[in-house]
Amino acid sequence: MLTQLYIENIAVIERASIDFQGGFNVLTGETGAGKSILIDSLHAVLGERTSRDLIRTGARSAFVSATFSDVEENVLEAIRELGYAAEEDGTLLLQREISAEGKSSCRINSRPATVSVLREIGAQLINIHGQHESYGLLSPESHMGYLDRMGVPQALLQAYQEAYRRMNRVKKELEGFQMDEAQKARQIDLLTYQIGELEAAQLRPGEQEELTERRDLYRNSEKIAGALQAAKLALDGEDEAEGALSAVTDAADALADAGRYLPAAASLEERLRSVQYELEDCNTEIGGLADGLEYDPEELEQIEGRLDQLYRLGLKYGGSVEEMLAFLEDCKKQLSDIELSDAHIARLTKEHQEAEAEAWRCAKALSAKRQEVAALFAKRVQEELTFLDMPNVTFLVQREEGALSPSGCDRVQFLISTNPGEPAKPLAKIASGGELSRIMLAIKTVLAGTDHIGTLIFDEIDTGISGSAAQKVGLKLREVSRTRQVICVTHLAQIASLADAHFQIKKHVEHDRTYTNVTALDHEGRKRELARIMGGTEITELLLQNAEEMLQMAKKTP
Repeated sequence: MLTQLYIENIAVIERASIDFQGGFNVLTGETGAGKSILIDSLHAVLGERTSRDLIRTGARSAFVSATFSDVEENVLEAIRELGYAAEEDGTLLLQREISAEGKSSCRINSRPATVSVLREIGAQLINIHGQHESYGLLSPESHMGYLDRMGVPQALLQAYQEAYRRMNRVKKELEGFQMDEAQKARQIDLLTYQIGELEAAQLRPGEQEELTERRDLYRNSEKIAGALQAAKLALDGEDEAEGALSAVTDAADALADAGRYLPAAASLEERLRSVQYELEDCNTEIGGLADGLEYDPEELEQIEGRLDQLYRLGLKYGGSVEEMLAFLEDCKKQLSDIELSDAHIARLTKEHQEAEAEAWRCAKALSAKRQEVAALFAKRVQEELTFLDMPNVTFLVQREEGALSPSGCDRVQFLISTNPGEPAKPLAKIASGGELSRIMLAIKTVLAGTDHIGTLIFDEIDTGISGSAAQKVGLKLREVSRTRQVICVTHLAQIASLADAHFQIKKHVEHDRTYTNVTALDHEGRKRELARIMGGTEITELLLQNAEEMLQMAKKTP
């Protein structure tokens, strides 16, 4: 369950820490005091999309942390699969910081995490029901999900979805082969031409680079010849000037003479001899390069022509020879596929028929289970609605068979009649805001035993209800809280009086700044808050007596 929520610099809340209890927790306060901010803070720490507009004016960042204890083992296992773990005592800490620049940083038990991981883990810990979800009931598209959660095995749904994906995959492949005869003939002509042009070019990997190098050599042969000649002259020398080779040889001979009397000169002579031999080798190689340098204008013309051909082909089929060869292979494959298309179409048609039959088989099995679950779901929701002061209600699950879709062959929507003798109609045509809230609470109650989420949060579940209906909603929330933690934001004393823990959200102005505080109320505090809810700003003795009676009656309620 959620044991602590800590908020810093979110909207009018500068700093607040709420220590929730097990069972039934309520939050009350005047309109505009900041109750919705607590829900926004929870959404943020659970990884939902948020905005930097939440940050308190003047603050550089906002921070929210949520501490959970007694997390169920199956949830812990799912968390471990994501690479995280609870503390040894089972405690789990989720944290999120939002900066004024719009950046967000998340942590799970002090380890960095992404928003998506935070959201995935948060979804297994808390279920937040807000007024928007009640109105979401008006859309039949959401009804299938509630029904499936009631008791449709995941294995059935996964088997169908896998068969449906396979059917669509084969269908797409089949459509790729199916074309009319004129289109097929045009495609064959185009591919045949492209293959012929590329094969006639006799492409060879690396040829372009080799030809470019050869062309550059021919284009610069005059410059190269001059440079080689200059190098040879520097080594051989001219009539009036001694070359480097001759100078080094003379120096080595002179050191040989000196070495007969000075041993140290002998080692220098050896080094110069090495230089002499190296220079002689270089001189020989330079001569060989010069002798092998030929300029053939005809070959240069051929090279230029070939490079131009490769360039033009590259514009059509790819910039490099390698890309053109890959294009050629792809053309050959396409041509082969078209020529064999009749065989492929026959094979794929059979595969598609088999895949479609399997998808329908899985869809029928899924539908049969849904029909079984729908009857039980409708019966239990109607029982809950009867308890919630809607005794004459008729709640039905309408199912129609349609085409295959990602969710099966069923079209599901909830129907309701609130008056005897009136036919059941879609929720959007019948239910009021107060009725929608109770229908959602009934559905949540029915589904409460089908998941392992430890905390349910209800924001404005009391919209549009009062009197005995409010009392029944409070009793139902209290009943649900006996098996999981319930946190409820409410405006009604009938609901607030039944809580195990009561928190007051109060706003005040100090030095021209607005602040919101959250306070855990004791018995006297609860009595005064219930009196305020019932009577407004003026709290009379009679209101306090009524509040005390409500609290005493709540103590006697199981």
